[in-house]
Amino acid sequence: MPAVHHKLLLEEALQDSPQTRSLLSVFEEDAGTLTNYTNQLLQSMQRVFGAQNEMALATEQLSKLLLEYEKQNFALAKGDEEVINTLQHFAKSVEELNSLHAELASQIADKMVFPMVQFREKDLTEISTLKEIFSIASDEHEAAMVKYSRLPKKRENEKMKAEVVREVAYCRRKQHQAAMQYYCALNALQYRKRVAMLEPMLGYTHAQIDFFKKGMELVSKKMDSFLSSVSSMNQSIESQLEVDAEVMRSSQRELLSVDDTVYMPDHDQVPVNRALVQKAGYLNIRNKTGLVTTAWDRLFFFTQGGNLMCQPRGAVAGGMVLDLDNSSVMAVECEDRRYCFQITSPNGKTSLILQAEGKKEYEEWICTLNNISRQIYLTDNPEAVAIRLHQTALQAVTPITSFEKRAEGSPNPDRAKPGGVTSREPQKPPAALEPEDLIVPGTPIQFDIVLPASEFLDQNRAGARRTNPFGETEDDDGDSDTHDSLLQQVFAVRFLGSMAVRAGHTQEVIYEAMRQVLAARAIHNIFKTSESHLMVTSTCIRLIDPQTQVTKISFQLKDVTQFAAHQENSRLMGFVLQGSDWSDGGEDQPSFSVFAFESNTEGEKICYTINLGKEISLAKKDPEALAQLMKAMPLTNDGKFLLLESETGAAVEAAGPDEQESEA
Repeated sequence: MPAVHHKLLLEEALQDSPQTRSLLSVFEEDAGTLTNYTNQLLQSMQRVFGAQNEMALATEQLSKLLLEYEKQNFALAKGDEEVINTLQHFAKSVEELNSLHAELASQIADKMVFPMVQFREKDLTEISTLKEIFSIASDEHEAAMVKYSRLPKKRENEKMKAEVVREVAYCRRKQHQAAMQYYCALNALQYRKRVAMLEPMLGYTHAQIDFFKKGMELVSKKMDSFLSSVSSMNQSIESQLEVDAEVMRSSQRELLSVDDTVYMPDHDQVPVNRALVQKAGYLNIRNKTGLVTTAWDRLFFFTQGGNLMCQPRGAVAGGMVLDLDNSSVMAVECEDRRYCFQITSPNGKTSLILQAEGKKEYEEWICTLNNISRQIYLTDNPEAVAIRLHQTALQAVTPITSFEKRAEGSPNPDRAKPGGVTSREPQKPPAALEPEDLIVPGTPIQFDIVLPASEFLDQNRAGARRTNPFGETEDDDGDSDTHDSLLQQVFAVRFLGSMAVRAGHTQEVIYEAMRQVLAARAIHNIFKTSESHLMVTSTCIRLIDPQTQVTKISFQLKDVTQFAAHQENSRLMGFVLQGSDWSDGGEDQPSFSVFAFESNTEGEKICYTINLGKEISLAKKDPEALAQLMKAMPLTNDGKFLLLESETGAAVEAAGPDEQESEA
């Protein structure tokens, strides 16, 4: 082996010449390169040791898991006995191999990693420490020489000079000693680095050779026949797999050969099924992210009994979103999105806005949720009941049960409902009426109130005045009934429909009309409604367009014979209007029509306001009664009646006897 030719001369350490320093920098650069390389080499060796150690741990775990196969409870079938025995044999062999891997990991740690760690921590760290000591000693010697060089020439102080000379001598000796130790370590490093590179690899190679020898003895002598039998078993299994795979490939080709419209949303050619009582699929739900900002999330929704459930993608189970019993489901206009519908709880406090992927899904979801809202799922054959109800609604026949029977099964029999028109005559006990006595089967339904173009121009031409829903009137040309009204209350409503009826003095006719209007909307896919302002005064009821403030239709309050809010969905209300223009009857024979609305608040508040307007209208004929009424009710600054929340609620609870309803 060639000797090392480059050395630092110890004799030149005291002089510390620039040539010596230059040679020293070369040795320092060599030591720095060796340090960086050693760190990288040590990381690689530690990685090899970690992999081998992980191999030992992994084979140990593998052996345990192979034994656990027998205890697994598979959902399809228990494990094959032949496979179980084979895996147990493999487990024993892997356990024996594990001992060899563990022994190899121990030898790698002792013979490869440890020598390299020792070289880095001992030799390279010593070089780094001596370099720092030598640098400090050199700096102290330079400072002492600067101090010595500044001694004055004329006024020499022997005592000061002697101290400086001693300090220089001390620093020079210290630098000399540090330099010699540093030079010796750098010279020795040239030999030690060669040993440090060879010794770990020598130990690693011997460890691997020993491992392979023991492994060959273990595997080749004990497992030849066993491995051949396992190979034949695998070949038979693979042949069976190939047969099944070919069958699956043919099925896959057949399924993928469908038309591209199958993958397109909103291209369903299957007719809408309106008799469903269960539904599942992805919907977009609108969530509020701030005061005015919203965000849409795509989640999986499904119905379970009378509940709407939601399950995010990746979740183990779904959670309840809303109780659908007696809830209302209607289409809504929502931002720039299509196929949106809203689900509102019976009390009106909870509502959800959802978006379907296509028109078919949109209609089926609304029909399904409406069917569940009627509690059809509680019957013995819910799908048959849903089909029968759908056919019943199409033929406009009577409902399943009478109002009297439904009233007995009502979940809230004691709930106060707004009464109809107050009468001074004693009320007779209500008789049970069949739906044929209330509404003629097949009666047409009007779903919207469209203002004729001529009336629109008349109300908007110069000099005309629009109706102001906030009670403010213009100075000139104002309507006398609005200007002189003691009551002006505006409600945000959505017109659902109107239809001619036979009876005009019972609340059951309002409930039955609501039921038929909602059923007809669901059957004929009429889900969209527009919001209007319903103004109640002491003389009339007006339906006003909120954007143009144009009156769509107006009713005299004296012609309203009955009004009520839905007993289960408090946001629904309606009233009966008496007249001669809504049927074929003449003026001598009164005719009646029901107008149904959905309110943004409680329908009972609208009923209370209508009742108050009738009381004011009756009290106008008697000044004393009007004065007593105005004393009993709070007034605004302009002399109009002020409707307070508490008084409204109290009046609603006291208005009329309790009456039951049918399911709408």
